[in-house]
Formats: sequence, structure tokens, C-alpha cells
Amino acid sequence: MGWKRFAAGVGAGVAVTLIAKNQMEKNQSQLSPEKALKQVKEKAKHLGSIEGSWVHMIPEKYETDELSYNVYRGGITCTDEQGKMNAYEFYADSSTGAILKLVKQDD
Repeated sequence: MGWKRFAAGVGAGVAVTLIAKNQMEKNQSQLSPEKALKQVKEKAKHLGSIEGSWVHMIPEKYETDELSYNVYRGGITCTDEQGKMNAYEFYADSSTGAILKLVKQDD
């Protein structure tokens, strides 16, 4: 009877390991919100000097052109060459950090 318990324990251990590995891979395929914001700021340098920024910490669904994405929504505030401050809202893919939408906010 001892070998049956041993086999059951090994089987349970393998199952838990596979589930944990799958969950870790799923979590690693998503960027942290801070990393996504850093990428957006790097790509938006041409807009001017970045004075402030924010990002929602929880990804949300975003649909465009009949495609659905998990995105981080956030914003940046920039001062352009003339000294005018402009605010932008962005949607960045939570997996890659690619900017899917960048919209200048009205004054």
C-alpha cells in the first residue's frame, strides 16, 4: 500500500508543478505597468520634455479595427519647444508595450 501513496504523491506533485509553470508563463507574458509606461515615455520623447505621467495598474480590454487587446491606459504631459504644455492619453499593449493609440487632449 506504501507504493500507491508514493505514486499518488508524485502524481499530485507533477500536476501542481505543471499548473504553477503554466501560470508563471502566463504572468511573464505580460509587462508590468511601470515597464509599459517607461516604453511609452521613451517612444514619446519627440513630443517634448516629459513633465509627468501616469498609468492604470490593471490592464483593460481595448478594441480597434475589430481586434481586441489587453492594454494599459495612461497619460503623459509634455512641454514642447515653444514652452506649451500638452497632455496625451495612450493605450499600450500589455504584452509588448506597443502604443496602440496616442491622443492629444483638448486644452
